[in-house]
Amino acid sequence: MSHSAASEATLATPALHHVNLKTARLAEMIDWYGLVVGMRATYEFEGGAWLSNDDANHRLALLSTPLVRDDPEKLVHAGIHHTAFEYPTVADLLGTYVRLKASGVLPHSVLDHGMTLSFYYPDPDGNSVELQVDVFGDWSRSTEFMHGDRFAMDPIGTYVDPERLVEAWSEGVEPEELHRRAYGGEFAPAEPQDLRVPFA
Repeated sequence: MSHSAASEATLATPALHHVNLKTARLAEMIDWYGLVVGMRATYEFEGGAWLSNDDANHRLALLSTPLVRDDPEKLVHAGIHHTAFEYPTVADLLGTYVRLKASGVLPHSVLDHGMTLSFYYPDPDGNSVELQVDVFGDWSRSTEFMHGDRFAMDPIGTYVDPERLVEAWSEGVEPEELHRRAYGGEFAPAEPQDLRVPFA
């Protein structure tokens, strides 16, 4: 078998290791990612920093030069919409919302997507960061859900008022019931949320 044939027969699938962002707010970004997802600088220099919240040498790279500037039309330009971090439990996710709210950090949108419960936060540069939990607790089951009729009808999901959701959680409502009620629209927000995608 030739080298090219062997390569086609065996596809090596790498894990996503890190994301790299350009920023004009290096110190602010380091602090924000530390507060929100527990990132710490594993290496820092004048032009950037490498951050991690696990044993990897870095999960987020930040690069900064005086030439980096804000883009007022960022939301309508092609590019990445968000990065996502997954918690193992609903309690971890909702506890994080409560902790961040106490520091003045609020989501721009909260959605029950059917397979995940997701809180979206803008970082200091306006990049969206999703904090999520798999509502099935099982990637194979959540993937299977995505191929069902309900998801096909609405792949975005149901907007959720985080305060109403946390109130029910604080009253002892179990995660499966929280998801059922959230996805069913019981915790719908009074005000429209900003998904930060220019649909119209």
